Amino acid sequence: MEVPDTAESTVPGNSPRLAGTVNWGTATVIGVFAGMLYGGSKEAAASVSKDAEVMLKLGSTEDKREQYRLMRDAMEKRFIRVTRGSIVGGIRLGMFTAAFYCMQNLLAEKRGVHDVFNVVGAGSATASAFGLIMPGSLRWRARNMALGSVLGAAFCFPLGWIHLKLVQMANEAHPPSGQKEVKSGVSAAIERLEGNLSK
Repeated sequence: MEVPDTAESTVPGNSPRLAGTVNWGTATVIGVFAGMLYGGSKEAAASVSKDAEVMLKLGSTEDKREQYRLMRDAMEKRFIRVTRGSIVGGIRLGMFTAAFYCMQNLLAEKRGVHDVFNVVGAGSATASAFGLIMPGSLRWRARNMALGSVLGAAFCFPLGWIHLKLVQMANEAHPPSGQKEVKSGVSAAIERLEGNLSK
Protein backbone atom coordinates (compact mmCIF):
# COMPACT_ATOMS: atom_id res chain seq x y z
CA MET A 1 0.00 0.00 0.00
CA GLU A 2 1.44 3.35 -1.05
CA VAL A 3 1.35 6.45 1.04
CA PRO A 4 0.13 9.40 -1.05
CA ASP A 5 2.37 12.44 -1.28
CA THR A 6 1.13 15.37 0.72
CA ALA A 7 1.68 19.03 0.08
CA GLU A 8 3.69 19.31 3.28
CA SER A 9 7.28 18.19 3.27
CA THR A 10 9.48 17.79 6.29
CA VAL A 11 12.75 19.62 6.48
CA PRO A 12 15.65 17.40 7.55
CA GLY A 13 17.50 18.38 10.70
CA ASN A 14 20.72 19.05 8.83
CA SER A 15 19.16 21.23 6.12
CA PRO A 16 21.43 23.96 4.73
CA ARG A 17 20.84 27.44 6.05
CA LEU A 18 19.63 30.19 3.79
CA ALA A 19 22.26 32.70 2.74
CA GLY A 20 22.35 35.64 5.10
CA THR A 21 21.09 33.84 8.20
CA VAL A 22 23.31 34.19 11.23
CA ASN A 23 24.67 31.39 13.40
CA TRP A 24 22.84 32.15 16.63
CA GLY A 25 25.45 30.44 18.83
CA THR A 26 28.23 32.70 17.61
CA ALA A 27 25.99 35.75 17.86
CA THR A 28 25.06 34.80 21.43
CA VAL A 29 28.70 34.50 22.49
CA ILE A 30 29.46 37.88 20.94
CA GLY A 31 26.37 39.33 22.68
CA VAL A 32 27.49 37.94 26.04
CA PHE A 33 30.95 39.46 25.74
CA ALA A 34 29.59 42.80 24.51
CA GLY A 35 27.11 42.84 27.41
CA MET A 36 29.88 42.05 29.88
CA LEU A 37 32.01 44.85 28.50
CA TYR A 38 29.12 47.32 28.58
CA GLY A 39 27.87 46.32 32.04
CA GLY A 40 31.34 46.38 33.58
CA SER A 41 32.31 49.72 32.06
CA LYS A 42 28.98 51.25 33.11
CA GLU A 43 29.51 50.17 36.72
CA ALA A 44 33.15 51.28 36.65
CA ALA A 45 32.12 54.73 35.47
CA ALA A 46 29.40 54.92 38.13
CA SER A 47 31.86 54.08 40.89
CA VAL A 48 33.99 57.17 40.23
CA SER A 49 31.79 59.22 42.57
CA LYS A 50 32.29 56.58 45.26
CA ASP A 51 36.05 56.95 44.86
CA ALA A 52 35.76 60.68 45.58
CA GLU A 53 33.99 59.91 48.85
CA VAL A 54 36.77 57.51 49.83
CA MET A 55 39.40 60.13 49.07
CA LEU A 56 37.59 62.59 51.34
CA LYS A 57 37.54 60.02 54.15
CA LEU A 58 41.22 59.28 53.63
CA GLY A 59 42.09 62.96 54.01
CA SER A 60 40.16 63.22 57.26
CA THR A 61 41.99 60.43 59.10
CA GLU A 62 45.63 60.30 60.15
CA ASP A 63 45.81 56.62 61.10
CA LYS A 64 47.61 54.59 58.42
CA ARG A 65 45.75 51.37 59.34
CA GLU A 66 42.41 53.13 59.01
CA GLN A 67 43.46 54.56 55.63
CA TYR A 68 44.53 51.10 54.47
CA ARG A 69 41.23 49.58 55.63
CA LEU A 70 39.21 52.28 53.86
CA MET A 71 41.13 51.76 50.61
CA ARG A 72 40.79 47.97 50.81
CA ASP A 73 37.05 48.19 51.46
CA ALA A 74 36.58 50.66 48.60
CA MET A 75 38.53 48.44 46.18
CA GLU A 76 36.60 45.32 47.22
CA LYS A 77 33.26 47.07 46.77
CA ARG A 78 34.32 48.45 43.40
CA PHE A 79 35.49 45.02 42.23
CA ILE A 80 32.20 43.43 43.30
CA ARG A 81 30.15 46.17 41.60
CA VAL A 82 32.06 45.91 38.32
CA THR A 83 31.96 42.10 38.37
CA ARG A 84 28.24 42.05 39.10
CA GLY A 85 27.62 44.62 36.35
CA SER A 86 29.62 42.52 33.88
CA ILE A 87 27.74 39.32 34.71
CA VAL A 88 24.30 40.92 34.63
CA GLY A 89 25.06 42.82 31.41
CA GLY A 90 26.40 39.68 29.74
CA ILE A 91 23.37 37.62 30.72
CA ARG A 92 20.90 40.28 29.60
CA LEU A 93 22.44 40.99 26.21
CA GLY A 94 23.28 37.32 25.64
CA MET A 95 19.69 36.23 26.28
CA PHE A 96 18.34 38.97 24.03
CA THR A 97 20.78 38.13 21.24
CA ALA A 98 20.05 34.40 21.47
CA ALA A 99 16.29 34.94 21.40
CA PHE A 100 16.50 37.40 18.49
CA TYR A 101 18.69 35.29 16.22
CA CYS A 102 16.92 32.06 17.11
CA MET A 103 13.58 33.65 16.20
CA GLN A 104 15.01 35.16 13.01
CA ASN A 105 16.42 31.80 11.86
CA LEU A 106 13.18 30.03 12.80
CA LEU A 107 11.14 32.47 10.72
CA ALA A 108 13.56 32.15 7.79
CA GLU A 109 13.39 28.35 7.91
CA LYS A 110 9.60 28.18 8.27
CA ARG A 111 8.93 30.75 5.55
CA GLY A 112 11.69 29.46 3.27
CA VAL A 113 12.78 33.03 2.55
CA HIS A 114 15.34 35.29 4.18
CA ASP A 115 14.02 38.82 3.94
CA VAL A 116 13.54 41.93 6.04
CA PHE A 117 10.28 40.65 7.50
CA ASN A 118 12.14 37.89 9.36
CA VAL A 119 14.26 40.54 11.08
CA VAL A 120 11.19 42.69 11.82
CA GLY A 121 9.26 39.71 13.22
CA ALA A 122 12.19 38.58 15.34
CA GLY A 123 12.78 42.08 16.69
CA SER A 124 9.12 42.58 17.47
CA ALA A 125 8.72 39.19 19.18
CA THR A 126 11.94 39.49 21.18
CA ALA A 127 11.28 43.03 22.38
CA SER A 128 7.71 42.05 23.22
CA ALA A 129 8.87 39.04 25.25
CA PHE A 130 11.43 41.10 27.14
CA GLY A 131 8.78 43.75 27.80
CA LEU A 132 6.60 41.03 29.29
CA ILE A 133 9.25 39.82 31.74
CA MET A 134 10.03 43.30 33.04
CA PRO A 135 9.06 43.85 36.68
CA GLY A 136 5.78 45.57 37.45
CA SER A 137 2.06 45.05 37.49
CA LEU A 138 0.21 43.10 34.82
CA ARG A 139 -1.04 46.32 33.24
CA TRP A 140 2.49 47.74 33.18
CA ARG A 141 3.83 44.53 31.60
CA ALA A 142 1.11 44.59 28.93
CA ARG A 143 2.07 48.19 28.12
CA ASN A 144 5.77 47.24 27.93
CA MET A 145 4.91 44.28 25.73
CA ALA A 146 2.92 46.39 23.26
CA LEU A 147 5.53 49.15 23.26
CA GLY A 148 8.35 46.61 22.80
CA SER A 149 6.53 45.01 19.90
CA VAL A 150 6.10 48.31 18.06
CA LEU A 151 9.57 49.67 18.85
CA GLY A 152 11.22 46.33 18.03
CA ALA A 153 9.60 46.26 14.59
CA ALA A 154 10.34 49.94 13.94
CA PHE A 155 13.97 49.62 15.01
CA CYS A 156 14.62 46.34 13.17
CA PHE A 157 13.11 47.28 9.80
CA PRO A 158 15.95 49.61 8.71
CA LEU A 159 18.56 47.34 10.31
CA GLY A 160 17.15 44.31 8.49
CA TRP A 161 17.10 46.18 5.20
CA ILE A 162 20.73 47.26 5.64
CA HIS A 163 21.67 43.68 6.61
CA LEU A 164 20.02 42.25 3.50
CA LYS A 165 21.69 44.80 1.23
CA LEU A 166 25.09 43.96 2.74
CA VAL A 167 24.44 40.22 2.25
CA GLN A 168 23.43 40.84 -1.37
CA MET A 169 26.58 42.88 -1.98
CA ALA A 170 28.71 40.13 -0.40
CA ASN A 171 26.98 37.43 -2.47
CA GLU A 172 27.52 39.41 -5.67
CA ALA A 173 31.21 39.74 -4.90
CA HIS A 174 31.61 36.05 -3.90
CA PRO A 175 28.83 33.87 -5.34
CA PRO A 176 28.40 30.60 -3.41
CA SER A 177 29.35 27.53 -5.39
CA GLY A 178 26.70 24.85 -5.94
CA GLN A 179 23.95 26.73 -4.11
CA LYS A 180 20.79 28.00 -5.71
CA GLU A 181 20.00 31.70 -5.68
CA VAL A 182 18.08 32.97 -2.66
CA LYS A 183 14.92 34.79 -3.67
CA SER A 184 12.64 36.75 -1.48
CA GLY A 185 9.04 37.83 -1.54
CA VAL A 186 6.49 36.89 -4.17
CA SER A 187 8.89 35.13 -6.58
CA ALA A 188 10.00 32.68 -3.89
CA ALA A 189 6.39 31.95 -2.90
CA ILE A 190 5.45 31.30 -6.56
CA GLU A 191 8.41 28.94 -7.00
CA ARG A 192 7.48 27.01 -3.82
CA LEU A 193 3.90 26.71 -5.04
CA GLU A 194 5.03 25.48 -8.45
CA GLY A 195 7.33 22.96 -6.80
CA ASN A 196 4.51 21.64 -4.60
CA LEU A 197 2.09 21.40 -7.52
CA SER A 198 4.57 19.55 -9.74
CA LYS A 199 4.88 16.70 -7.20
